Amino acid sequence: MKKRIIPIFVPHRGCPHDCIFCNQKKITGVSTDVTSEEARNIIEEYLPTIPKDANVEIAFFGGSFTAIDEKTQNELLSVAKEYVDKGLVSDIRMSTRPDCISIDILNRLKEYKSSIIELGVQSLDAKVLHDSARGHDIESVINSAHLIKDSGIKLGLQMMVGLPSDTEEKCIETAKKFIELDPHCVRIYPTLVVKDTGLETLLNRGEYTPFTLKESIQIVKKLLVLFYVNNINVIRVGLQATEDIQLGKGIVDGPYHPAFRELVEGEMIKDYLHYLVIQNKTVSQIEIKTNNKNISKVVGNKRSNKVFFKDNFNINMKTTPINLSEDEFIIVLDNNKEINIKSEDMYKELFNIYSL
Repeated sequence: MKKRIIPIFVPHRGCPHDCIFCNQKKITGVSTDVTSEEARNIIEEYLPTIPKDANVEIAFFGGSFTAIDEKTQNELLSVAKEYVDKGLVSDIRMSTRPDCISIDILNRLKEYKSSIIELGVQSLDAKVLHDSARGHDIESVINSAHLIKDSGIKLGLQMMVGLPSDTEEKCIETAKKFIELDPHCVRIYPTLVVKDTGLETLLNRGEYTPFTLKESIQIVKKLLVLFYVNNINVIRVGLQATEDIQLGKGIVDGPYHPAFRELVEGEMIKDYLHYLVIQNKTVSQIEIKTNNKNISKVVGNKRSNKVFFKDNFNINMKTTPINLSEDEFIIVLDNNKEINIKSEDMYKELFNIYSL
């Protein structure tokens, strides 16, 4: 069943901290607070556009929802609950900070049939948290995660790659700690320097250098493999493009790309094919047969994967769209060796290739 999300943004409202990377008005593209009536209007506008057989979710994004004053929370949640009670919506999701969760809060959220809570964790490295002015420690993340799961609400975790003092090793360690918490889902965001933030100030002083796009791809591909082999759903990689989320507009610097996830997954496919080439030594042609939706990833951004094999190995890469599921690939080496592989098995191979 396809999932459809009705997003309702509550930008920065109630958040007790100004993290060094944060300007929620730029990130969400919303600059005003939302009322319960506006929330109802948003839901009513979305519902007619959603297929009847879809799994519909109302999601409160953009701020620390559980830090908003309780009256406003209840007003917004009561509207969302009406649509759950009518059978028009299956889930109510929200994002919040790890230090804005308690048993009393969770009990109240459950009264309104809230079913998914995403914690904006960003990192589980103490220095990265400190240098990013997060205002909470690792222990608060662990405690809140356990409280959410114990309450019966699904847990989501959000992480950022490339915060101040971050490294590839710290990112991988954060991912491994996420896996220990066994979340229902994860989001991964490369750190972007947004206008009017503390990070922009550090950048201008020469005290912060963002990860490059290439560095971010090399790190995030390993994070995806870690999550995939542990059966954790990664529901987003990279910020969604908006009018403000573009380089030269709301974004000052950083590894922004509107199709960041596809770049990462294309790199993963290239790495697996590279492994096959090394294993089989003399290869002059590779044909990849797969679902049409995978072809752009196989070929790579601006045909980068094709160029890689041609320039480095004098190998011609051919792609053939066929009627397979999206997680299946048939790889033919020199027209005589055929390898049938599913995505999950490719990830297991990459786990070893990346020495994770």
